[in-house]
Amino acid sequence: MEASTSTVQPQNSAPRRNRSFSPVDSETWLGSLLIAPAVLYIALLVGVPFLMALYYSVSNTTTGGGSMGFVGLRNFTAVVGTPKFQTALKNTLIFGVISQVLVLILSNALALALQRDFPGKRLIRFLILLPWVAPISIGTIAWLWIFDSTYSVLNWMLRLAGLIQGRGYMWLGLPHLAMGSIIAVHVWRQLPLATVILLAGYGSIPQDIHDAAAVDGAGFWRHFFQVTLPLILPISLVALLFGLIFTFTDMVIIYNLTRGGPFDTTQVLASLAFYTGIAGGDLAEGAAIALFLFPLLLAVALGFLMIAQRTEVT
Repeated sequence: MEASTSTVQPQNSAPRRNRSFSPVDSETWLGSLLIAPAVLYIALLVGVPFLMALYYSVSNTTTGGGSMGFVGLRNFTAVVGTPKFQTALKNTLIFGVISQVLVLILSNALALALQRDFPGKRLIRFLILLPWVAPISIGTIAWLWIFDSTYSVLNWMLRLAGLIQGRGYMWLGLPHLAMGSIIAVHVWRQLPLATVILLAGYGSIPQDIHDAAAVDGAGFWRHFFQVTLPLILPISLVALLFGLIFTFTDMVIIYNLTRGGPFDTTQVLASLAFYTGIAGGDLAEGAAIALFLFPLLLAVALGFLMIAQRTEVT
């Protein structure tokens, strides 16, 4: 008797459904859709003005219109030899280097302090973030009152402490005091962003590493310089890079406080480009001044990112 070989079909087998895959179902398409607004923003609000500045810098255009002829690198060679440009370049380097060194030191101190639990920690975090969240124009108006030569609250406090006599200092009227004042305001503005970035870096360090250093008997300074600082070096370089870019390209504080004075001692390249191209009407030379630091900033950015990547790998 031959055994019958019959194939048993599952009783609850349901027919296959034809699934139609939409572009949103794919991770590649979803990532592209999510990043599209950022790409559009960069293309329209950053890329187009940058290309226009490149075109203006090699032309003879002005705010009055008229002909727009090609002049090559004549605008760059014309502005480099002027005393105003050389002074603005020196002020830009002084302003950027000193302010970012102070921001890096103070943000590390604040991030280390905010790592610990203490009463009022959330309120302190809010107060630290306030300068970055608040409009800078409103902040600089308050600083104008603080630095006022007649009604300065800073002079009043120094006089009350017995450190000065008489009317006090003209904080925005003397060259060295004016530069120190705008550096102080810029540090006040940039400190929250650097603190938040470094706070994230400190939080990413595993607790096991801190425990191992404590077991080995490492003190605070040895623990910081030999354990903590090397681990947060990549994110510190990112914070420093953001700070340098914002410092070299921003002119709001200088425009609201000193207008580049006294005697151009606080004039930087960003403000000089504005006064030359917009206030002075020479768009070509203004664009050339604005683009002068672009190759330097690009080289610094690439160098910082390469160092940060190698540090992460090692």
